[in-house]
Amino acid sequence: MHASLIQIAVDPDESVNSRRRRAASLIAAQHGADLVVLPELWPVGAFAYTDFEDEAEPLQGPTHEIMAKAAADAGVWLHAGSFVERADDGTLYNTALVFTPEGERAAAYRKVHRFGFDKGEAVMMGAGEDLVTVALPQTTLGLATCYDLRFPEMFRGLVDAGAETLIVAAGWPERRRAHWTLLARARAVENQSYVLAVGTAGTHAGIQQAGHSIVVDPWGEVLAEAGADEEVLSVEFDPSKVAATREQFPALKDRRLGLAPPR
Repeated sequence: MHASLIQIAVDPDESVNSRRRRAASLIAAQHGADLVVLPELWPVGAFAYTDFEDEAEPLQGPTHEIMAKAAADAGVWLHAGSFVERADDGTLYNTALVFTPEGERAAAYRKVHRFGFDKGEAVMMGAGEDLVTVALPQTTLGLATCYDLRFPEMFRGLVDAGAETLIVAAGWPERRRAHWTLLARARAVENQSYVLAVGTAGTHAGIQQAGHSIVVDPWGEVLAEAGADEEVLSVEFDPSKVAATREQFPALKDRRLGLAPPR
């Protein structure tokens, strides 16, 4: 399976509309990939809180429209990262979108764990309530966004729901980059799953972004890692390795706490 992680840079001098068009061009260049993944809140910037209200859009707004077309034009499964969604009741959400190679929306995931403690996203946005998986022909994706990475119980829930490849779209700050790499590898090892974690480059509201998008296999081995600047990280991986790893080292079968009810 061929995946392309687009570590797009967010430049405050570039308009949101211009960045949407540029992202679509980057996606188009990935024709032939099976899966393309963008990072968190790339249209506006994950830390650009003061712009959230002005740049919020409905679920089927301009970001949805241009990303759906980009997926269809490239013929790829597209995790389009996330954007600021304004729900019908006015609540803002950090919402990720997944599209089929035909440009149909396959899933929308509202971020469950909001970052900021008593400011920013934590107080400006509503919290999602649902775990979301997406069945591709080759693997089942489990969707997570940035701060979610710090909550292992969420990933256990995704695995219980059938996830084999965990997608983390993020706008992770450079000052905590060591945590980014550590947690991505930990989530892969403890869930015996692939982790595809893609972050932004550039600076959001004065916060330098970590970049360093990473792909980790079910044994915790790093298959590919980006640098700090904008780039497309491409990797080939074998989805069948998940089942083989879980059979070879059946740790998940030995769980005693927090077991999901039988399906």
